[in-house]
Amino acid sequence: MTLSPPSPDPQENGKRSAGEAALDFIQDGARVGLGTGSTVKYFLLALGERVQAGLRVHGVPTSRETAELARQLRIPLLPEQAEWTLDVAVDGADQVDPHFHLIKGGGGALLREKIVAAAARTFIVLVDHTKCVPVLGKPMPLPVEVTPFGWPQSAKQLQALGGVPTLREKQGTVFETDGGHYILDLLVDSIEDPVQFEARLNRIPGVVENGLFVNRTSTLIIGSPDGVHITHCSSRSVS
Repeated sequence: MTLSPPSPDPQENGKRSAGEAALDFIQDGARVGLGTGSTVKYFLLALGERVQAGLRVHGVPTSRETAELARQLRIPLLPEQAEWTLDVAVDGADQVDPHFHLIKGGGGALLREKIVAAAARTFIVLVDHTKCVPVLGKPMPLPVEVTPFGWPQSAKQLQALGGVPTLREKQGTVFETDGGHYILDLLVDSIEDPVQFEARLNRIPGVVENGLFVNRTSTLIIGSPDGVHITHCSSRSVS
């Protein structure tokens, strides 16, 4: 599988540029967290070509979709139920604010994505320029992963936080994550304090995980019509 030719769509080219730029952070012998999404796909395609050329890596995929693509690209994978310490994780985001806090989970892989991000020494985030916002929130909903049991009770408590939760569906049926959970997409006008809001979400019974990634970004790579912009972030929490 080889890279596709450049697209006439500036946003798509921004995704591609960001994905390919992340290759500079992958060293021979690295253990790499492999994210999910349209931007990370360009990174995976480029990484697959490097692997075929002799680069030695082992990956941990954040979704079944990513695992399948990695196998097609012949990227060696570590066992999912092993204990790993990752050198770097590369993933995308649905929104990023000026403090490098993120909303993730548009593809439904937020739980595995956060586990992998927390296991990595360096967490690299890839976005195109349209994902950069002054404050997280509307129009992008915040995905909240919940247990199927009692999910309406979780939705009621999410609504009490000031948002509008909607049970995610796909092709007319309730969407289930790779872990067998549901997702409530919580539409919030603005998330002024992501750190506090994440903590409030995680105190709700039935909430498994949420799509706020706060103080986790090590490096932000932004692809835009005028090139690639790389920012190294000064602070990152370690789980």
